[in-house]
Amino acid sequence: MKPSPGAITTAEIETQPQCWTRAVEVAGTHSAALPRHGERVLVIGCGTSYYIARAYAWLREQAGHGETDAAVASELPTRLRPYDRIMALSRSGTSVEVIDALAQLPAGVPRTAVIGVVDTPVAAAATRVVPLKFADEQSVVQTRFATTALALFRASLGEDLTAVIAEAKEALASDLPPTPERQLVILGHDWSTAIGEEAALKCREAAAVWAETYPRGEYRHGPIAVADATTLVWSLAPLAGVQRQAVLDTGARLEVSTRDPMAELVRLHRFAVRWATERGRDADRPTNLSRSVTDV
Repeated sequence: MKPSPGAITTAEIETQPQCWTRAVEVAGTHSAALPRHGERVLVIGCGTSYYIARAYAWLREQAGHGETDAAVASELPTRLRPYDRIMALSRSGTSVEVIDALAQLPAGVPRTAVIGVVDTPVAAAATRVVPLKFADEQSVVQTRFATTALALFRASLGEDLTAVIAEAKEALASDLPPTPERQLVILGHDWSTAIGEEAALKCREAAAVWAETYPRGEYRHGPIAVADATTLVWSLAPLAGVQRQAVLDTGARLEVSTRDPMAELVRLHRFAVRWATERGRDADRPTNLSRSVTDV
């Protein structure tokens, strides 16, 4: 029997709290492969993995663990800072840009691959591997691998994720807002802006819709001009009174989350799948996409 549209992606979304719990355990057993306090770190990835890298870089550096940069694997700067460790994040382990970037980076620097599939070129190019095989996915649209990697990183920084995992379970059962007629805008703050970028990407991938992200303070500096009654503004961070009123004055609907941004991303994953279904699309089979970009 053929599964209903989005069924595979939905099933994988629902496993995220369990995956995060396992990621906390992996952070303990693979601590030697993860950045140490004080190391200068570069994290590379493509697409979803890049957004997760950005969130981790912000969290690690602002927590005082050491300078941390995130880079798109296909856009490495020609002049790099000296790094103590390179982290490559890749679900498939076959993304050609990550493979090429690892070949370009200094050979003597320890490199760790956080990966969903171990027997792959990205893993082979690493000096250490952190396997997240339990979070690998059948779906093209990444959900649980990305958040599991971020849970791993956050646990490695000493964060207690107990409350975050509980919020993710709530996010799986909570009501979703109606989908917008035209436009979704996701607002973030600090590291949650990168989470917003990932959430918007999920909606574009699954439903082929207009979805974008801005830091909450930047939205009034131009992008708000496009908002109207056909817009849904979804904030991953609290809004000041003037920010909230500015959105409402456009006629747009407003959704403001009080959850941890990583937990609220679970809710946005569900939203993307439902939006795809409403548009007659199958989130399990997004248009113009494959599981991994493997050619140049």
